Amino acid sequence: MWSESLPSGKVKFVERYENPLTGQLKKVSITLDRDTASTRKQARKALDMKIEENLRKLSSTVRKEELRLSDLVELYRKDQETTVSRSTYQRNYFATKSLMRILGPDTLVDRLTAGYVRERLAGLDEKPGTTNERITRLKALIRWGYENDYLDDIRWIDKIKKFKDEEKKQKLNEKYLEGSELKELLSHMSVDKWRFLTELTALSGLRIGEAIALDTSDVNIKTRLITVTKTYDPVNRVVTSPKTITSNREIYMQDELLLLCKSIHLFMKKERLAMGYQSDIFISNVNGGYMNYYSYNKYLGEISERLFCKPVTTHFMRHTHVALMAEHGVPLDVISRRLGHADNKVTRDIYFHVTENMKEKDHQAVSGIHIL
Repeated sequence: MWSESLPSGKVKFVERYENPLTGQLKKVSITLDRDTASTRKQARKALDMKIEENLRKLSSTVRKEELRLSDLVELYRKDQETTVSRSTYQRNYFATKSLMRILGPDTLVDRLTAGYVRERLAGLDEKPGTTNERITRLKALIRWGYENDYLDDIRWIDKIKKFKDEEKKQKLNEKYLEGSELKELLSHMSVDKWRFLTELTALSGLRIGEAIALDTSDVNIKTRLITVTKTYDPVNRVVTSPKTITSNREIYMQDELLLLCKSIHLFMKKERLAMGYQSDIFISNVNGGYMNYYSYNKYLGEISERLFCKPVTTHFMRHTHVALMAEHGVPLDVISRRLGHADNKVTRDIYFHVTENMKEKDHQAVSGIHIL
């Protein structure tokens, strides 16, 4: 440490340190009123704290062996603030909060083991579905840490297998509607805009937030493409970037979807002329604003409960799209790109469930045939 006299009469104390990532020398300084034994001691302490803070900010790769779960979660959340939608951020915020409670915020991440994690999760005595969701979130967190050089070895997470969930298997066919059920549902929906949203999401695979956020310019009738670049967050009532990077996509309008979009466009044009308002939103409310997600979801649930004795949510339409595409022989990878998924287990599960059912029906169709 050395000192430099300033024209103001004060003294600047300076110290060098090495950037561990580049090897370059950096400086930190602090200005005090005078140069005495007492102020030198004060300056030394302050400069050491500055150096420590600067090193901490550079990268936790220089202290992987000291990285605690709470540190990793903080870094993960900071990254997600700018890389995922607000609703996804909030979901992961509370998921990681639970993980810290279960595994311990001060746990050193590089000392975590599959055995320790399974023991802690098993001790919660939760439903398998809940536990499996925690495993999914933990693996996502750890993989993020590895991909961003905060962790060296994460092979142990592959040893963590999800708990058997018989209830989930039994309810898989309750996650979507058959084609006949969808037609029945639509025929009982008397509110035009709610019916439009239901049919739009079922025929396109759009998330409800993506459908609500669509502008008229996003739906190009000439090119038959729906461009997805944003989503509506009903909790915070704001339009944000899509759920993931792969959610930015173009959806081709097959004939049914094209006809529907033309009908919606004409309906909205007539309403705006009659009501005297303007809006760029593809399906807007009568004030030109975004549709109320909660009102729509409630309406959808009430009608489906009455028709099918089960509440259908907005996400059912996305799953229904998977089932309908599978029935028509559309390959899984094509469906996944259409949904904006890099990978999604529910999509795969529904796809294979539907295709297996189709095989079973094929077997039954030929089982009684006598050719010779």
